[in-house]
Amino acid sequence: LSGGTLLGVGIWVTVDDQSFLEIFGALSSSVLQVVYVSYFLIAIGAILLVIGFLGCYGAQKDSKCLLMMFFSVVLIIFIAEIAAAVVALVYTGLAETLLTAVVTPLLKEKYGPDKSFTHIWNVTMNEVHCCGLNNYTDFTDSTWYNDYGTYPDPCSLVVRGSLPLAHPHLRGCFLQGCFNQLLEEIKTNAGVVGGVAVGIAALEIAAMAVSMYLYCKLDQK
Repeated sequence: LSGGTLLGVGIWVTVDDQSFLEIFGALSSSVLQVVYVSYFLIAIGAILLVIGFLGCYGAQKDSKCLLMMFFSVVLIIFIAEIAAAVVALVYTGLAETLLTAVVTPLLKEKYGPDKSFTHIWNVTMNEVHCCGLNNYTDFTDSTWYNDYGTYPDPCSLVVRGSLPLAHPHLRGCFLQGCFNQLLEEIKTNAGVVGGVAVGIAALEIAAMAVSMYLYCKLDQK
């Protein structure tokens, strides 16, 4: 059921991101779209569907092979999640570098020509009050800048009027990049994120325990 839900949401976001924006709010949905979470949801949903099938069908048919496959897949995912959490905590700088290496080229290439991508980034920058991933220089030499000779409208500092960042020498204070702003939002909601992570981990442990219990019971039979 969880896999089907995630798969459906992923397809929905991919096909109709506008309605997703309207229902779930500009900030959260724009952040999701920035990292192409729709494709991530589709992949995770499909994997969960397969895992769920292995577990349910294996338990129904008393299949030791399917139960062991179920246990193995969940164990691999559990270990991968722990490894990812450790890397995220210990190597935050590396994660930022990797994200910058992926997102910044997309901003330079797709902001402007890709209407959906442009709209979502505009919503993000307006809502979070930020500019680019790192700062306004992410748009330097971009497709947008080359076409219009200026930075996007959200990249303006409203101090005694609107001051475009196309003239950074006129002001020493600029809008921050979205990465740091979004990171602060995540830290603010760290308790919720941690609670969800712990809940998922508990479900995975329970699933592994039940599958191994059934596997051992089949041995006794």
